[in-house]
Amino acid sequence: QVQLVDSGGGSVLPGGSLRLSCANTGRTFNDYGMAWYRQPPGKEREFVAAISWTDGRTYYADSVKGRFTISRDNAKIAIYLQMNSLNPEDTAVYYCNAAPTSFYANNMDDPFRTMGYWGQGTQVTVSS
Repeated sequence: QVQLVDSGGGSVLPGGSLRLSCANTGRTFNDYGMAWYRQPPGKEREFVAAISWTDGRTYYADSVKGRFTISRDNAKIAIYLQMNSLNPEDTAVYYCNAAPTSFYANNMDDPFRTMGYWGQGTQVTVSS
């Protein structure tokens, strides 16, 4: 069973940084990948970034490219999201996700499509 535990959210000023963490305390599966999604207040959950467990290839939403970095720790089955240059539009609940990497790769043009396993979510608030 896949069990995801995410953490690291908080409040930060515009221009600040935060680092989110997510660990899978269960098992992996074929074509295993992990990702971050976010759900802004009153909006749909949307894709942020993903990483392949096979080759480390990364995928990013256009809105976070150059500001956010996803990374992994294979031994811990964990991922991290380093978020820099945060702005108020980044305010959301951030969710860790596990799904086949092929799902992320094949749905880059549909950021609201989701599948797989979820963490409990962690709040990120960017405000002055």
